[in-house]
Amino acid sequence: MKNSSVVKNLGNATKEWLISWWTAWAAFWFTPSDPALLGILRILTGALLAWSSAIWLYDQDGFFGQTAWQSAGNVWRLNDQPWHWSWYFVAETPATSWLLAAVSLLAALSLSVGCFTRAAACIAFAGYVSAVNRAPLNTFGFDDVLGIMLVPMIIGRAGARFSVDSMFRKGHSVPNIETTIAIRLIQVHLCILYFFSGCGKLLGASWWEGTALWGAVANIQYRTIDLTFLAWHPLIVNALTLGALFWEISYAALIWPRLTRPLYLVMAMFVHLGIGLTMGMMEFGIAMLIANMAFLPQCLNTMPKNSNP
Repeated sequence: MKNSSVVKNLGNATKEWLISWWTAWAAFWFTPSDPALLGILRILTGALLAWSSAIWLYDQDGFFGQTAWQSAGNVWRLNDQPWHWSWYFVAETPATSWLLAAVSLLAALSLSVGCFTRAAACIAFAGYVSAVNRAPLNTFGFDDVLGIMLVPMIIGRAGARFSVDSMFRKGHSVPNIETTIAIRLIQVHLCILYFFSGCGKLLGASWWEGTALWGAVANIQYRTIDLTFLAWHPLIVNALTLGALFWEISYAALIWPRLTRPLYLVMAMFVHLGIGLTMGMMEFGIAMLIANMAFLPQCLNTMPKNSNP
């Protein structure tokens, strides 16, 4: 009888734990939230994508044309995957590739102002994928961050606030589940990105030694600010290197608690602005800071479960 009671209590405790876990999981993903934050992220992401698309368009023949720096055949062999699709692969004339690049730019601008937002996000994402698949050797971390931001813009109601669409769709800006899912996708993706980036750094001896940042400071090809005076302050170099490494690895855990979140967002500003100002990668730094804005406070709806958002 005693063993039966123990088993029953254990079963009840396990059931309660599973129910509480599922309740928290469902609340995390499916609690309706106000689309204001997603609208701000849409404006900034669309603006960055428009800037990137303008650069592509500036020399679209060099990036995507038949006489581009990387021929379509070589790029296809480099990708070696059937899903590496690009609409530039079928662009047989300079006018066609120019038109496709112009469509990408117009879609990015439309996304930023929120005009036909979801359709614009889909077209902008297709243009983005086409560009990075056609010119993979010309894409960097900045382009990867844009990819992280674009899919949530399609899923969420990114045009519900601060947009042209919101002027004509009354009641469209109420808290909704799609917005929450979009924000969570950005947040989770950031945590994965930082964690594995930090783990990758652990494979380098210079990060364990605390000297990795000195390698960036001493590299005259990339630096935009001369910080070589740090050679006389090795402890500062050690502290900055190990501090950045700890921040990156622990980001996935400590960005969620309300107590540590402000500290980690402030650290993100120092890290990415520092990278941008000292290594000439300001576009990447700005893109990462925009992505980190997904962790800013947002208004979650607290309507009863029986209510319709």
